[in-house]
Amino acid sequence: MNRFLERIAQTKLDGTFVRVLNQIERTHLIILDDFGLQPLDATTRIALLQILEDRYGKQAIMITSQLPVTQWHDVIGEPTIADGIMDRLVGNAHRLELKGDSLRRKKLEKNV
Repeated sequence: MNRFLERIAQTKLDGTFVRVLNQIERTHLIILDDFGLQPLDATTRIALLQILEDRYGKQAIMITSQLPVTQWHDVIGEPTIADGIMDRLVGNAHRLELKGDSLRRKKLEKNV
């Protein structure tokens, strides 16, 4: 997710935003890991909405987060755009909620 945020910000600065959105649209699977670690700014909200709109029903997107989905609206920010993003995310989603200890933590404990 951090790289996505950085890339969107950079494309807005260097004028390649539309080209990058077109590139993302052709990608078969997008994975946004650690969604919600930082709030989305206006540029990222609009970009995410556009990406989800372009991909809806056509291409896959996977989002992982440590935050419950009920808190994603707050991370997205602006309520109207958050509604649009959440509608596209959960409207046609397969949701898996994992429980248990962190596999990374288990691996670290095993190696110590």
